Amino acid sequence: MIESLIYMNGYGVFVWSSFAITALTCLIVYFKTLKTLRKYEKEFAKEIEELSTKKRKTLLESSKIASQVVSSYNKTI
Repeated sequence: MIESLIYMNGYGVFVWSSFAITALTCLIVYFKTLKTLRKYEKEFAKEIEELSTKKRKTLLESSKIASQVVSSYNKTI
């Protein structure tokens, strides 16, 4: 039963190798995107920290995304 699933009438090599290549490609894209996202979060957090205290407070109160980025950035430091 398991052998027939693995071999798939002789096409198993092609099916499983294409599945592995697809999974590997998805993982590469995921990790590259995650790396880029973290880079942009750091840049954004630094820009917010350069603002005056009053402007920063207004921005963090008005934007949920900005407050989440700053809080997550402060946790990783």
